[in-house]
Amino acid sequence: MNELAPYASRSEDSRGRRYLLPPDPHRNEFQRDRDRIVHSTAFRRLVYKTQVFLNHEGDLFRTRLTHTLEVAQMARSMARRLGLHEDLCEAISLAHDLGHTPFGHAGQDALDEAYRAAAPDAGGFEHNLQSLRVVDLLEERYPEYPGLNLCFETREGILKHCSRRNAQALEDDEPGGVGRRFLERTQPSLEAQLANLADSIAYNAHDLDDGVRAGLLDYEQLLELPLLARLHAQAIAAHPELVGRRLLYTLLRGLIAQLIDDTVRATLKAIEQDGIDSADAVRRAPPLVRMSEATAAQVQELQAFLRDRLYRHERVWRTTRAAQQVIRELFTAYLQRPDELPEAHRERRPLEVAVVDYIAGMTDRFALREHMRLFGPGSLAAELA
Repeated sequence: MNELAPYASRSEDSRGRRYLLPPDPHRNEFQRDRDRIVHSTAFRRLVYKTQVFLNHEGDLFRTRLTHTLEVAQMARSMARRLGLHEDLCEAISLAHDLGHTPFGHAGQDALDEAYRAAAPDAGGFEHNLQSLRVVDLLEERYPEYPGLNLCFETREGILKHCSRRNAQALEDDEPGGVGRRFLERTQPSLEAQLANLADSIAYNAHDLDDGVRAGLLDYEQLLELPLLARLHAQAIAAHPELVGRRLLYTLLRGLIAQLIDDTVRATLKAIEQDGIDSADAVRRAPPLVRMSEATAAQVQELQAFLRDRLYRHERVWRTTRAAQQVIRELFTAYLQRPDELPEAHRERRPLEVAVVDYIAGMTDRFALREHMRLFGPGSLAAELA
């Protein structure tokens, strides 16, 4: 591991775990968290969860698992340059999507809608909060306690967003715990902030790749964006013979390299300007991990392009609408027929939470199989399978 900067998190200074563990003689506490996450059931499920394209639509499209690995790689790379704790960055990155639903954001929105309709006072579904619930409660691996019993710093980083209502519920359950910062409007560690931004860099780049591979984006369309046009010109200037996928990959490598380099430079500048000299000072400061204003504006333009040209493409919308209907119908079916739930979920109360936990934990293909089991081979799920 790299030499830590004064403002980095340190495993020996961790605020600890909810259930006391003796120290490991060979691993620091954040390494231990990373290993627990990698061996979890929820982590393995990510291989069959949608990023943008449904898992069966093509073998080479990103899944939640491959996205997660890309985020972890980028986070470690930037952490090394910033003097942050690489193992903590990696642990947060590997766990950040453990609570995500099948069918990507479409599934998340549908589950949120169904949950709010069934339990208006519950506060809805938040996949970051569900990821925390997975590592705190739903994983069943240890005899002495529920969940993975991760360090405070890892759990804090997993909870990227949280409504004030849900933060208060967390605070009531764990005073001074991971919900407190949302109530006090303080910041998490730099490692958590970095994993968050690495998530954005990863999906912006790989969604371009997957969009072109799927035939929903033309390479020439990418050049409408000044940022990508400039990277294209640089690629052609260095390699005039480049065409096809090699040209695309050269452009995307340039994009990732520029965003990472800009983030490191802008973050170091912010740390220096704010006089940050400790991990505690990070929490009292404004968000410090950032891109420069110019690059952030270009990234916003890129995200708008992806939203309009890819995420709202008719082919994506068609599968999105069908997937959302599958989630809504599964939710209603389990509420009306709780005996269809596995016994461990059937006994959990309130029932709406048990149904949310079960559906959120499904892979795409398991959700489709369940829908066909409940509604028959002529169901909507059969069209998606």
